[in-house]
Amino acid sequence: MKLVYTNENTLLIGNVQNILNNAGILTCLKNEYAGGASGDLSFLNTWQELWIVNDEDYERATDLINQSSHKDTNDWLCTKCGENNSSAFDFCWNCESENTYTA
Repeated sequence: MKLVYTNENTLLIGNVQNILNNAGILTCLKNEYAGGASGDLSFLNTWQELWIVNDEDYERATDLINQSSHKDTNDWLCTKCGENNSSAFDFCWNCESENTYTA
């Protein structure tokens, strides 16, 4: 077994576990209930850990995790007010115009 992912956010852990399981990679979740011991343990020791059962799947699993965390980094300029907006916004934060940029 090899550790492939750890995070304080249980929703992200569950998402990555679903991605790997859907790809046919067997996983095991550790520290699922360690959050109750925070204060007695270091906070890093209470994070959930996602492990793969078969070591042969490690490279494929890390590739899938990296692909799933790819983010669009194309910022865009509003055509109405000229404001620079993050790629996370579908509407201009300044004037609320819709993003008309197509990548």
